[in-house]
Amino acid sequence: MQIVFLGPPGAGKGTQAVMLADKKGFLHLSTGDILRENVKNGTLIGKKAKAFMDKGELVPDNIVIEMMLDTIKNTRSHEDFILDGFPRTVYQANNLDRELNKLKLPIDMVVYFKASIKTVILRLTDRRLCSKCGASYHITNMPPKKQGVCDKCGSELYQRKDDSEKTIKKRLEVYNSQTKELIDYYKSQGILKEVSGDMEASKVYSELSEILTPPFLLQRDASKQKELG
Repeated sequence: MQIVFLGPPGAGKGTQAVMLADKKGFLHLSTGDILRENVKNGTLIGKKAKAFMDKGELVPDNIVIEMMLDTIKNTRSHEDFILDGFPRTVYQANNLDRELNKLKLPIDMVVYFKASIKTVILRLTDRRLCSKCGASYHITNMPPKKQGVCDKCGSELYQRKDDSEKTIKKRLEVYNSQTKELIDYYKSQGILKEVSGDMEASKVYSELSEILTPPFLLQRDASKQKELG
């Protein structure tokens, strides 16, 4: 089963992807993690991306798409995956659909995590990240065992400069404006589901577990057959 998680920063999609990976065996493919890994390992595509990152520029769509598709192709033995943070535009989604169809791994479901501004601000302003491995914590909801220290590698935790209330509001405005077309794109395919990112993680997980059931896939396949006549 191939799934895409959409939602603004702080909506909880990364947390749910990790939980599904641990409990149901999904492969969690995070754009940010994969990008950092490629840069760290000095791969060809990592070097391409780093050239833009060093200048403070966004990594172009074609490089992100290439990176994600390479990762998917290299993990073909694990076909149950969640794309977290990708695609972000209709252009990326179109390219992704075309290439995944070639691999016979079409997207089965897209889950949109809808969260209020209040929730996102609360989560992001209290977020802390590992300076080495990138692990994410929340000082209230998911604190590290030792304050300021990563559980996984023992490195120092830090707060992102753009995790301030003013910056978060601007990021949300940009995200919402960019994502509207993407949501409509997947809605038109009949594969979009929506969950509330404002709920506690355990409640969101329970709702996702109900959504990720065979009846949905049967309905999707029947819909596709009807379209084909």
